[in-house]
Amino acid sequence: MVAGRRPGRRTNIALLVLLVGCFVSGCAAFGVGRAPESRLVTIAHGAAGLGILVLAPWKTVIARRGLRRPRGHTVGIVFAVALAVSLLAGLAHSTFGRLEVGTVTALTVHVAAAVAAVPFAVSHVARRRQRLRPGDVSRRVVLRAAGLGAVAALAYAAQDAITLVADLPGARRRETGSYQVGSGRPAGMPVTQWFTNRVPRIDLATYRLEVSGSDGRALHLTHGDLVAMDSVVDESAVLDCTGGWWAEQVWRGVRLATLLGMPQQGSITVHSVTGYTRRFPAEEAAVLLLATHVGGAPLSPGHGGPVRLVAPGRRGFWWVKWVDQVSVEPSPSWVQPPFPLQ
Repeated sequence: MVAGRRPGRRTNIALLVLLVGCFVSGCAAFGVGRAPESRLVTIAHGAAGLGILVLAPWKTVIARRGLRRPRGHTVGIVFAVALAVSLLAGLAHSTFGRLEVGTVTALTVHVAAAVAAVPFAVSHVARRRQRLRPGDVSRRVVLRAAGLGAVAALAYAAQDAITLVADLPGARRRETGSYQVGSGRPAGMPVTQWFTNRVPRIDLATYRLEVSGSDGRALHLTHGDLVAMDSVVDESAVLDCTGGWWAEQVWRGVRLATLLGMPQQGSITVHSVTGYTRRFPAEEAAVLLLATHVGGAPLSPGHGGPVRLVAPGRRGFWWVKWVDQVSVEPSPSWVQPPFPLQ
């Protein structure tokens, strides 16, 4: 299809394009939480992965030829194994649900294997560079590439159809690819946090929330101060975790606009006692909620108590847990890593 009569460099180039597409769409899937964008990203990610599987027979022929040559193959073999594990784990998650052994899920394996494959992929590509030639952008090659894309899209549609007809768990995924766990039952939600975090011990008697507005004035609020405010509201919102699950709960708390007003510029920084930090556009003060309760009960430590952020429409890593500081900063909200480093 893409390889022609004898699989070779064009197959490798097609695989490289698909691999880059998988990596980029996978990163985007972690950051996009609203439909229809999240659905489009999920489809692109799945189709790119299935496209790699479509080309696997041609790549196998190339690999066999390469293994007969007297040169080191360790990097390529490790890369191939990591890629295969990632693809199979991703296929299992998208078809059979949130599979887990202990605290390790199929999605965790999918992501971990993909990340582990990156340095080996870079090394493999650098050692076996595929240079573009004028013929690589010919009408025939473009048609073959379009054909590969169509086959990958059909494979994705076929997978969706099979899961639907067979009533497999994959048919009940959210548009982000996550599965419902614990909606309306806060105790049923998994206790998860960013991989650099651990659940801290916080003494309610000494806990203080520091709120600094754009006017330079600061508030120091206890947990009791927040709970007793007249402006406390209840809001139903979906927490969609990048760990592959989602849950809709009723959260109770105070909107940031109540504490900060509506900042006219800059951004809002929300900081955790663990050092974890996320920055938001100033205009989101009206929708962001500092929650003290969920489902009518105080937040548990594992779910972010005593105070966590509720960020409707954003993926779970934006929902900062164990909040101890909120401030208005002059820097724009995009001045931060796309994913937390702390």
